[in-house]
Amino acid sequence: MQVSVASRLQHTQEYYFSQKLREIEGLNKAGAQIINLGIGSPDMPPHPNVVAALTRAAEQPTTHAYQSYKGVAALRQAMTAWYQRQYGVVLDPESEVLPLLGSKEGIIHVSMTFLEAGDEVLIPNPGYPAYRAAAHLSGATPIDYDLTAENHWLPNLTDLAQRDLSRVKLMWVNYPHMPTGTAADATFFTKLVAFAREHHILLVHDNPYSFILNTEAPQSLLAVEGAREVVLELNSLSKSHNMAGWRVGMLAGRADLLQEVLRFKSNLDSGMFLPVQLAAVEALNLDATWYDELNAHYRARRELVFELLDTIGCTYERNQVGLFVWAAIPAGYADGYALSDELLHAARVFITPGGIFGSNGNHFIRVSLCQTTAVLGAALSRIKAARTTSQPA
Repeated sequence: MQVSVASRLQHTQEYYFSQKLREIEGLNKAGAQIINLGIGSPDMPPHPNVVAALTRAAEQPTTHAYQSYKGVAALRQAMTAWYQRQYGVVLDPESEVLPLLGSKEGIIHVSMTFLEAGDEVLIPNPGYPAYRAAAHLSGATPIDYDLTAENHWLPNLTDLAQRDLSRVKLMWVNYPHMPTGTAADATFFTKLVAFAREHHILLVHDNPYSFILNTEAPQSLLAVEGAREVVLELNSLSKSHNMAGWRVGMLAGRADLLQEVLRFKSNLDSGMFLPVQLAAVEALNLDATWYDELNAHYRARRELVFELLDTIGCTYERNQVGLFVWAAIPAGYADGYALSDELLHAARVFITPGGIFGSNGNHFIRVSLCQTTAVLGAALSRIKAARTTSQPA
């Protein structure tokens, strides 16, 4: 029997990394032993206290039932206390924060709650592919806005204001930015909120990278005066607390908007496992020592990635924030895909081509810091060996 696929999937392709991991798995089965520097999945464990909290709770016979769709009070209180401590943002734990099964879930929830056919949504180019996929699934029309190196990977709000924005309902922003590692300052955030207020656009700020290799105080878009009217913010414990597989995220902002998101979310899941929630409370209560130690590892790794990129002949900024290094490819390559494929087959090292994040990323690559210094050193050695053997005699 032929079963037709829903039209909502017409523009939604399988996630690039899902496809690429199958290719890498095939190469590994053939004996290639690929070093994967593509995906930003933290390789280090959470703090031992977090694991201990999970274990203690899971051993209790009363912690295995369905949970509230909005999370237990202890988790919401820990999230709002964390927001006040780290970002200077005061939130009501009863109504202005909503725990999620990871912030990627929130991208779909927000899109399906507020967007529909006839709406337009502004998507960064380059940017996280899930924003575009969620727009298509909601029936809305994604509209690119350009981010370029010449404008420091920030949107040109003056140019955007000249467009017809009458059907734009929502705008995705993400700073520190993935994939470019750009950190936005408070001045830009203020301009961004003013732009959204003037054009009646809901800003959704995806903010999972503010603690990784950020030499400035972490920032929330909700800290800007007037932001509460037009801003929802996604955050996550995946990167900041090494809990990617635990799936703990949050959505913060206006109570009435969160209530609408909850209305959609409550039809999709049955709450988060209670021991995970209690472990997340432990994670959110960690002091600055945790972030300092985490970033010491990433700084050492980043130095090796810089050396790797120098070997390839790429150019890059050294002050990037987050789990990746974004770099322009050297002359002689058609695009980042060509360089990525060469490194995969000649050096057995996979590096992400920047084009998967949008056309403005075509001449870039992105290297993950989610491998040990030993693995990064091995990747560097492989690339150096491949470059040596490829040189003419």
